[in-house]
Amino acid sequence: MLIRAAVLSCLLPLAAYAETHEVRMLNRNDSGPMPFEPDYLVIQPGDRVKFIAASPGHNAATIAGMIPGDGEKFVGKIDEEIEVTLSDEGIWGIKCSPHYTMGMVMLIQVGNTPATEADLAEDLPPAARKRMLEILARSAAGD
Repeated sequence: MLIRAAVLSCLLPLAAYAETHEVRMLNRNDSGPMPFEPDYLVIQPGDRVKFIAASPGHNAATIAGMIPGDGEKFVGKIDEEIEVTLSDEGIWGIKCSPHYTMGMVMLIQVGNTPATEADLAEDLPPAARKRMLEILARSAAGD
């Protein structure tokens, strides 16, 4: 028990450095219909992401085949905020379940390695693949 307390006390300072990043789920913005804002997020392992239901009818969920390492899938409820901690480094694919086929997707880069086309799941719906390629092009250009 004493060892466990000592380990936890060492980890508490690390938790204090974790950031919480906000992502809004919208019906429309300048990039078009059904976006996450931002749609490309760079965070560090252990940071939290809070998905905010800014418009009705949306959720945030992981995309099968786009969860790095030993990361766990998550599925938020429609019209509810969800906050997740992402510790596994790599590229996380996120979708809005009801609007996935319409291209409501985003990428989260955990760590220092930027996303590439090789990180995309093979079986993405066409509109989701198109949006992800647009996201990759913008992120590579530094936008």
